[in-house]
Amino acid sequence: MSPYLRKLLGLNWLLLANALALAIFGVVAVYSATYMRDDPVAQEFWRKQANWVAVGFVAFMITSLIDYRWIRWGALPMYFAGIGFLILTRFIGTKVYGARSWLNLGPFNFQPSQLAVIAGIMVLALFLSQYRDMHPMLRLALSGAIVAAPCLLILMQPDLGMTIIWGPVLLALLFVAGIPVRYLVCIILIVAAFLPIAFNLGLKPYQRERITAFINPDVDVQGSAWAINQSLIAIGSGGWAGKGFKAPNTQIELGFLPATAVHNDYIFSAIAEQWGFVGGALLLGAFGLLLLTCLFVAFCAGDQFGLLLTIGVTALIFTHIFQNVGMTISLLPITGVPLPLISYSGSFVLMIMFGLGIVNSVWVHRKSVAA
Repeated sequence: MSPYLRKLLGLNWLLLANALALAIFGVVAVYSATYMRDDPVAQEFWRKQANWVAVGFVAFMITSLIDYRWIRWGALPMYFAGIGFLILTRFIGTKVYGARSWLNLGPFNFQPSQLAVIAGIMVLALFLSQYRDMHPMLRLALSGAIVAAPCLLILMQPDLGMTIIWGPVLLALLFVAGIPVRYLVCIILIVAAFLPIAFNLGLKPYQRERITAFINPDVDVQGSAWAINQSLIAIGSGGWAGKGFKAPNTQIELGFLPATAVHNDYIFSAIAEQWGFVGGALLLGAFGLLLLTCLFVAFCAGDQFGLLLTIGVTALIFTHIFQNVGMTISLLPITGVPLPLISYSGSFVLMIMFGLGIVNSVWVHRKSVAA
């Protein structure tokens, strides 16, 4: 039996089937949220999403079959490429929802911040696994330096949602890498102390309005609080079993949910309205199974590098799910973070499938000896 055939048979098929099922359902969800629009561009969203899913599946399979330890040679180039794209976005990027966060390179349109997060996870995993005997304070300082450059560039766009993503991912990696808990608690307390200053001096007016609308949804029902109130109405009107796939007279069809964001930021609201509590619960259950599978792979990892890579990807996916669903049900402020594998987000589907491919590679090569 050839080595590649042995690796193919040794894939974590539960991880593959779960991720692919979620991605296919995401195509269906995007179609159901945009099919009624008169805009021909919007009607093509689901086809573009399907194409990205196909490309992501290929990336998943290729990454799964390559030993994840080769990442140590590609992590830094990918990290610096992410930094370079972020700098380029600062000057020639496209503005979306007030943030200059998208970069157009010919036929490709993507968010460099997504590439930077994946590359940052790879570099942090490599650093923390290679320098385990370094003093915790020095490891913390250098880890902070690795994260600081992309975070500052993303914050300058300004993209608050993608900046927040780094926090839980970094804390998860530091905790698993063995940084004492007292250091992590101090970091959390320092960040919490600076939140009022950041709110008043560091945020744009529209970002402050979103947080104000989250705290008091009745403050501006026709303005900043419109989207969150309509999201809650859509989810609540779905009831137990939902109004049905492509049902007429929904918040989606009538345009009460923002037409420019219903297929990405508010995709969970659209799903809950059409498929109800049952559909939303099944979707969250599928995500829960995906995360548990990733954690099981982390438990079985052959070395700390593989463990940290898996934990980083798992924390990234969890944070996106928590933020996206949380903002649609008014548990968190609106931050414009897509739902992994479900939201229409193009390159983000590719990045998530690539990250899951790394997780699968950790599973496939868990018994091999590091070079």
